[in-house]
Amino acid sequence: MGYSFPEEVLEHVLSFIDSDSDRNSVSLVCKSWHDIERWCRRRLFVGNCYAVSPAIAIRRFPELRSVSLKGKPHFADFNLVPHEWGGYAYPWVAAFAEAYPWLEELRLKRMVVSDEALELIGKKFKNFRVLVMYSCEGFSTDGLAAIAANCRHLKELDLSESEVDDMSGNWLSQFPDSYTSLESLNITSLSSEIRFSALERLVGRCPNLKALKLNRSVPLDLLPNLVQKTPQLIELGSGLHTTEVHPELYSRLAGTFSGFKGLKRLSGLGDAVPSYLPTLYPICSGLTSLNLSDASIQCPDLIKLVSQCQNLQRLWVLDYIEDAGLNAVAESCKGLQELRVFPSDPFGQEPNVSLTEQGLVSISAGCPKFHSVLYFCRQMSNVALSTIARNRPNLTRFRLCIIEPFCPDYITQEPLDVGFGAIVEHCKDLKRLSVSGLLTDRVFEFIGSHGKKLEMLSLAFAGDSDLGLHHVLSGCRNLRKLEIRDCPFGDKALLANAAKLETMRSLWMSACQVSYGACKLLGQKMPNLNVEVIAEKESLDLRPDEHPVEKLYIYRTVSGPRLDMPPFIWTMDKNS
Repeated sequence: MGYSFPEEVLEHVLSFIDSDSDRNSVSLVCKSWHDIERWCRRRLFVGNCYAVSPAIAIRRFPELRSVSLKGKPHFADFNLVPHEWGGYAYPWVAAFAEAYPWLEELRLKRMVVSDEALELIGKKFKNFRVLVMYSCEGFSTDGLAAIAANCRHLKELDLSESEVDDMSGNWLSQFPDSYTSLESLNITSLSSEIRFSALERLVGRCPNLKALKLNRSVPLDLLPNLVQKTPQLIELGSGLHTTEVHPELYSRLAGTFSGFKGLKRLSGLGDAVPSYLPTLYPICSGLTSLNLSDASIQCPDLIKLVSQCQNLQRLWVLDYIEDAGLNAVAESCKGLQELRVFPSDPFGQEPNVSLTEQGLVSISAGCPKFHSVLYFCRQMSNVALSTIARNRPNLTRFRLCIIEPFCPDYITQEPLDVGFGAIVEHCKDLKRLSVSGLLTDRVFEFIGSHGKKLEMLSLAFAGDSDLGLHHVLSGCRNLRKLEIRDCPFGDKALLANAAKLETMRSLWMSACQVSYGACKLLGQKMPNLNVEVIAEKESLDLRPDEHPVEKLYIYRTVSGPRLDMPPFIWTMDKNS
C-alpha cells in the first residue's frame, strides 16, 4: 500500500496532519511511509529532554523547523524538584545550530537557558521567528539583548513565568530601527523597569503586533499612549495599576478602550481599584479570555465586570470571586470552557473568602461547554462532585485542590472516593485529573476501572496501601504521566507493573514508601528506563536496601543515563 501512489502525493497528504500521535502512527505503516514522514516532518515535541538525545532527534528528523522541549518535571512548579536538577537547553541549541541553521521556532518549558544559548540562537538561526521560554531560568536581559539585536525576523518572544536576571532595562532598544516583524511580546515576568521610550518605539513600528503583555514597571498613566499605537491588538496584559484614583486618566483609558473592538484576551490588572474597572466595560463584550490571577479585585466588583463578558470562554481568577461571583459567571458566560480559581491566602488557617463547592456546581450547571477546571477550595462533598460529573460529562481536565490535606466530605465526614469515582465514571473523555482530600484505595479502583483515556494523574496525601497504585498502573491504559507525593505506595505495586512504566513518559514519587532496593531492582530489570533516585539528605552509599528513598523519577529513554547528573542524583542500572 505504501507504494500505491507517488511520494509527492503522500507528502502533500501528510502536510495536513498536525497531531504528533497521528504522525507517529503514519511512520509505523511501512518503511516507505516511515522514510517519507521522516523527511517531511517540520515540527517536533519532546516531552522530556532526557528521553532522547539531540543527536538521535536530529538523525530521526533532519528537516525540522520548529522544536518544543520540556525539562524539569511538573512538580518543579511546587518546589519539589531540587534547583540544580538539570534540564539544560544549551546542548540542544548547540546541536541544532549545526544541524538546523534554518530553525524558525523554539519553545522551552521548565528548562535552564543560559545567555550563551540565547546568543547562539541569535547568531546561528538566520530565519528565527519564535522563542517561547515558559517557566525557564538561568538567563538575563543580556541574553535577551542578543536575541533582539540578531533575530531580525522574530515574530514572538514569550517569557511567561520565567526567572530573568535583570541586568538592564535597555535590552529592548537593541531591536534595530528597521525591525517591524513583531507579532507577540510577553514580558510579564521581568521584575525591573524597562525603558518605556524603547518599548513605545518598538510597538509603534510593528503593524502586525497582536499580543502585548507588559510587566509591572509600565505605569497606568503611560498605557493610553502605548495602546493607541497598537489598535490591532487581540491580547493585552496591562501591567501595573495604582491604588490611587485618577478620574481624568480613567476617562482617557475608557476612550482608548472604546476603539479596541478586536481585543479578545485581557490579563494583568494588578492593584486595580474598583473605580478603574468601568474603563474596561467597552471591551468586555468582545473578550473571550480574562486572566485576573494577579488581581485582588473583590467579589462585588468582579460580578460587575464578568457580567459584562457574555462571550467569555476562559477565566482565571483568585478566590475573591467567591460563590456569588461564580454564580454570576454561570448566568452571564454561557460559552465558558475553562475556569481556574487560585487561592489568595493558601497558608491561612481560616478561610478569608466565601468560596465553597457551590461555586463550581453552579458553573457546571450553567455553562454547557465547560470542560476544564483547576479549583482551589477548602471544602468539598461527594454530592457536589457527583452533581458536577452528571452536569458536565464532557469534562476533559478536572483538577481539584482542597487546601488542607486529608479533608473528608464536610457533610458526612466520609472519604471523597464516591465523588471522584463519579467524575471518572461519567466523564468518559477525561485526560487530566488531580485528586485531593481524604481518599482511600477505593478511589483508585474507580480510576483504574473508568479512567481509560486518562493521560496525566496527580496524587497527594491519598490512599491506604500499594493496592491503590496497582489499580492505577494496571487499569489506566493511556496513562502517560503520573506524579505522586506523600502517599503510602511502595515496592510491590511498582515492581509488579514495571512493564507499564515503559509505555509512560514519566513517574514521579516523593515522600512515599518505595525502597532503595526496589529502585535498584527496577533499574536492573528495565534497561529502557532511567530510574533516578534523588537523595539530597544523605549519600546512597550508606543507605540499606530497605530504606525508603526521598524522591524517585522514572522515565522512558532511548539515550541511556544522562551525562549531566548532579551529585545528589543516582541512576539505578544493571551495575547498581
